[in-house]
Amino acid sequence: MAEVAASDTPEKEGTSLRTVVAASSAGTTFEWYDFFVFGSLTGVISKTFFTGLPETAALAAALALFGTGFLFRPLGALVFGRIGDQAGRKGAFLATVLLMGGATVAIGLLPSYTQAGIIGPILLILMRIIQGFALGGEYGGAAIYVAEHAPANGRGRATSWIQTSAAFGLFGALIVILVTRLAVGNEAFDAWGWRIPFLFSGVLLAISIWMRLKLTESPEFAKLKAEGKQSQAPFKEAFGEWPNLKLVLIALVGVMFAQGAVWYTAFFYVQTFMERFLKVSPETINILMLSATAASAVFYVFFGWLSDRIGRKTVMLFGMVLMLAAYFPGFHMLSRTLNPAMAEAAAATPVIVIADPADCSLQFDPVGKAAFLSSCDIAKSTLANAGVSYASEAGVPGRPAMVRVGSQTIPSTSAEGLSPEVAKAVKTSVETRIKTALTQAGYPAKADPARMNLLGAFGVLLVFVVAATALYGPIAACLVELFPTRVRYTALSLPYHIGTGWVGGFVPFTAFAIVTATGELYSGLWYPFAFTALSVVVCFLLLPETKGKRLDG
Repeated sequence: MAEVAASDTPEKEGTSLRTVVAASSAGTTFEWYDFFVFGSLTGVISKTFFTGLPETAALAAALALFGTGFLFRPLGALVFGRIGDQAGRKGAFLATVLLMGGATVAIGLLPSYTQAGIIGPILLILMRIIQGFALGGEYGGAAIYVAEHAPANGRGRATSWIQTSAAFGLFGALIVILVTRLAVGNEAFDAWGWRIPFLFSGVLLAISIWMRLKLTESPEFAKLKAEGKQSQAPFKEAFGEWPNLKLVLIALVGVMFAQGAVWYTAFFYVQTFMERFLKVSPETINILMLSATAASAVFYVFFGWLSDRIGRKTVMLFGMVLMLAAYFPGFHMLSRTLNPAMAEAAAATPVIVIADPADCSLQFDPVGKAAFLSSCDIAKSTLANAGVSYASEAGVPGRPAMVRVGSQTIPSTSAEGLSPEVAKAVKTSVETRIKTALTQAGYPAKADPARMNLLGAFGVLLVFVVAATALYGPIAACLVELFPTRVRYTALSLPYHIGTGWVGGFVPFTAFAIVTATGELYSGLWYPFAFTALSVVVCFLLLPETKGKRLDG
């Protein structure tokens, strides 16, 4: 039987622990709601704040902005980690909920690009930075606070509710978006209704603050502080001493790389893939994701409980390996179940872009400032926007690109050096001719609801959900148990937010950019696949089992 710390007494399973879990999870649910509302509305936000950019560039800019929030999460982890290790857990994650809530409500009040010009996007970027900064301090505080109250033999189950809060937050975001869209209609939602989910977070903010003000300091930190043993230099101890730094690196590469890749592919990139490439309606995507997210809430707790029985490492490795096996077959199955006409057209009538390689650019433009106006770029961006895979073939140097759709060959035209009005007309002409050829070849402009196998698509999403929750459910307990109390907040938060923020947060944007560059709808999956595979190796070889470990070290 695993050794139980002296402070981990059975009576903590009573009302006190339930209150701790409820208050911590409620605040974390709210913060995830804020973050997920933005992620789920990137399409609308691209139209509101990046008006005038080409369609692909606008979406790329919005996805990059979504990633910007994640970019600043490690900074928040360092700042609030230091506060949490020196002053206490409670104060740190009370501040994070205030920052997150204020920034989210503010996004709902920002002027659009049409109303205020460049000021709108600048303010939006600032709010996203504040959101990411706040979320960087949230997770570590909530996970540690719960774990330091929970008994050793129930730590995985107790902290799994922190993971479940991500499901509740995503579920809440999707349901509020869906209800608002149905209430005001798609046109009004795109014009102004998208602001309602952001403004609604003001209500959740008030509830979260009230609940967290009722909490007291965690027993492990209170004991440490009473003895005067809290760290005076958390950064130096966590990252300047090899035993602790080694654990930080193992947590980052062996666990968090996979966590970021798996979770954000399963819950976010899959939405981009269905909407952008499979042409599934937003309403259908919301219903599918609501169903998958509801199922995930149960699995988080189950896998957290299971890790208390058989170990954290075994459960997490199962999740990683399952996702590795499911990445490519799963997304191919989504294509066949949600837009079989697209899959059939691609198999029957392949598309080829014939172009001088020197005429083709890498259309990777996260800020949306570049103009891709060569004949090759216009052809490829048109096909990417249509969700059509294509192969590339070297053409005659100096000649304009051509698109071959079955027996048809459509010449493209360069718009370089032309006035904006003329360039737009040239692009429109090329796009119209290519789209006409695609339609004649059977490529659908939208997914046909009558041919959708929603049950089959949900089955694929459920596999993703099992993989993501098996990995994520035990993570809080594992990370808390991995690090000593003196630097736990700092040492845990940084690898967590580098993994979820820098690896996971950029999954949708990076995968989309890879697809646009290669012309292959599934090529973007190599990004999360590579990070997951690396984590499997490091986790298996280097990560110690932490189940039942004392927390008073």
